[in-house]
Amino acid sequence: MEFRYLPMTNEDKNDMLQSIGVQTTDELFSDIPKKVRFNGELNLKKPANEYQLKKELTEMANRNANLKQNSSFLGAGVYDHFIPSVVDHVISRSEFYTAYTPYQPEISQGELQAIFEFQTMISELTGMPVANSSMYDGGTALAEAVNLSAAQTKRKKILVSKTVHPESRAVIESYGKGPNLEIVEIDHKNGVTDLEQLANEMDENTASVVIQYPNFFGQIESLEKVKEIIDTQKKTMLIVSSNPLALGYLTPPGEFGADIVVGDTQVFGIPAQFGGPHCGYFATTTKLMRKVPGRLVGQTTDENGVRGFVLTLQAREQHIRRDKATSNICSNQALNALASSVAMSSIGKHGLKKMAELNMQKARYAKRKFEEAGFTVLSEGPIFNEFIVKLSMPVKEVNDSLLDKGIIGGYDLGLVYPELENHMLVAVTEIRTKEEIDTFVKELGDIHG
Repeated sequence: MEFRYLPMTNEDKNDMLQSIGVQTTDELFSDIPKKVRFNGELNLKKPANEYQLKKELTEMANRNANLKQNSSFLGAGVYDHFIPSVVDHVISRSEFYTAYTPYQPEISQGELQAIFEFQTMISELTGMPVANSSMYDGGTALAEAVNLSAAQTKRKKILVSKTVHPESRAVIESYGKGPNLEIVEIDHKNGVTDLEQLANEMDENTASVVIQYPNFFGQIESLEKVKEIIDTQKKTMLIVSSNPLALGYLTPPGEFGADIVVGDTQVFGIPAQFGGPHCGYFATTTKLMRKVPGRLVGQTTDENGVRGFVLTLQAREQHIRRDKATSNICSNQALNALASSVAMSSIGKHGLKKMAELNMQKARYAKRKFEEAGFTVLSEGPIFNEFIVKLSMPVKEVNDSLLDKGIIGGYDLGLVYPELENHMLVAVTEIRTKEEIDTFVKELGDIHG
């Protein structure tokens, strides 16, 4: 029987062994002491042919709860949004799908222009003059921003709100160990940053303040008040982690005087695919342009006056920055950045604002239906597309029951906020229908009793 998916035949294997001068595969591991080697047969299934393998993998995949067959109210950083069909058509083209770093502009104009358009749209959304050509994800972009603020101000103290995504805060902690940063977390009060505690923690050693907008609970932080507190100390920087879709409606952080704005463009054209891959963005002021991690694509003209694109700045250790590099980021999510660019272009600036409005309106409708059903909703202030519902039983039990009914429930806040045990973070995006929302509230009410 033919096994087309296997990498080699026995003849291939023997030819390779002879070429390197050994008789058996075991000889390749002769330097490893026998006492640490496994002797015996591994407990593995017998090899299957291609048809059997595909059938088994399909059966396994079908056990996953997917977003095509279930209505999802799970957010917490990864969201179920509309993705225009043109996105897959464009990113599947071989010129983009297999593209590498565009070091040679004369043969990389398409890739460079796509990156340039991404930078431009991010700059417009955030209200910042400079944006880089994407990063791995929102969490690492935020950690890079924190480290940049410490290097720029020559200070070690970082004030991070607990309303920032818990996973992003964990990445900040990891990144901060190298430069020995002091990470101080600011508590939340009524779903937003405790501004009184923030003011008390501010001092001449504070490099930056990190705020999420909208925050992890879906509420809108007052960047104006945060900025007023920051301005009591010279040089302290304001770093904002922001959902770019929300910026289609909300006042951009740049207008509040933010120094660095970062986030994740998963909301534009990137599906919720088991947590990744994503695409981070990093926008800042012209003052910090040469400190931006990664690279920037610029627009120019050739000797004939024809518009062209080139890699303009690459402030990383591989290039001229060497030991003065601010980051060791060596690549970017160019394909996912392209997906986000195509999605934003397809939706358009008016469509993007409407999309953001739909998220806000549908979340408010769901919030009102929960309140009418007798649930306690903790989110008091303005929200984007998420809010907190208090339950009288474990969220996991509720979600297990909801899944049996074809509904993916909200995030269990008790996993990362002990004080919010039995509280569910509910996300409502533009593609959730009135019927889905009504059914969700009813089913959750029936389970909750």
